[in-house]
Amino acid sequence: MSLRQFHLWVVNGITFIRVPFILAFLVLALIHGWQVQRFLLKDEVTVHPGDTLAWVAVSCLIVSALTDLFDGALARKWKVVTKFGAMCDPLMDKVFYLVVFPTLLWLLPIGKPLERWHALFMVVLTVLYLLRDQWVTFLRSVGTLYGANCAATMLGKIRTAMTFPLCAFIYFYIMIYDPGNEMTWFRWLIYAGEAFAIFLNFWSLYVYTRNYLPYIKQSISEK
Repeated sequence: MSLRQFHLWVVNGITFIRVPFILAFLVLALIHGWQVQRFLLKDEVTVHPGDTLAWVAVSCLIVSALTDLFDGALARKWKVVTKFGAMCDPLMDKVFYLVVFPTLLWLLPIGKPLERWHALFMVVLTVLYLLRDQWVTFLRSVGTLYGANCAATMLGKIRTAMTFPLCAFIYFYIMIYDPGNEMTWFRWLIYAGEAFAIFLNFWSLYVYTRNYLPYIKQSISEK
């Protein structure tokens, strides 16, 4: 195996290892949420900050976020940037969103049952993120017909880099952090982060649509 092949295996391995950590988060978060829900129904316990499952789950999210930073950085450093890697990275991002956002939606009424407006906001955030990703996938599919560069834009990378840690903070807020009914600075930080995520989502949607619009027009005009 040449050095280049070794570097490719390392970079792609870091990209794909994101999935096991995401699935581990899913399993741990669901088990923890089910336990908390069961005990709360019996009025036996509340969510405690030191819960081991919750801390391991949020650690899986953090590791998953770190893999997104290192695979691209190493690929550029070792000069092994490939079209395969450019397509795999957005796919791993979609897996993250498809798993994490619905999980957070399920956990929110368990960890923060009084925050109904927050739950509604999270529904909007989840739907917008998933719809945006499906639209961008469609744009890339059309673009590939005409040899377009389908790599993620800088804004798309910023959106991902911001969303991954945001999801970890949201989970921490829902299942570990316990401010009671007080409007603490951390709660406001979570709300502001979610609002900014929606803003970035719309902005990146506009940028991708603008960039791929010529290919869309060309495909429409062809028989």
